[in-house]
Amino acid sequence: MKKGNGKQWFILLALVLLLLSGGCAANRNVSGTDAAGLPQISNFADDIKDITLPTELVWDRKNSMVIKTESFRGGIFTYKGRVEIMSLKDYMIASMKDNKWRLVGETASKDIMLAFVKPNKTCMVVISEGVLGKTDLKLYVAIDKTAGASGSGFGHE
Repeated sequence: MKKGNGKQWFILLALVLLLLSGGCAANRNVSGTDAAGLPQISNFADDIKDITLPTELVWDRKNSMVIKTESFRGGIFTYKGRVEIMSLKDYMIASMKDNKWRLVGETASKDIMLAFVKPNKTCMVVISEGVLGKTDLKLYVAIDKTAGASGSGFGHE
């Protein structure tokens, strides 16, 4: 065995660890964390920019669907991850308020349901216990593209 071989392995190991840790950090938003202490991501399925989610949640494409027409955009977006239900509820309320959504309804039984509106948007959030210790989050999003910001859409009172 040549001298310096241990040093080469150490450098290689350090590079691998650096690459792995850099990949995880790339998922975080510039803002870091929110009021509930959960890290945010800046992306949302189908590029809806005003709903942010914790990085612990993973999009479940199989149980999601998206619809786009000339006048409507929305769908059902399903996420799963290892987060506490009450922590996720607090996170969603704080995050939605930060993005100018207005909480108009809340109910809890086995599941938690939160209803949010904007002038031309609605979002129903359902948080429930999943399988294997995971939490499920379903977002029912509807965007009326014809209403614009005028306030004449279904989210306006």
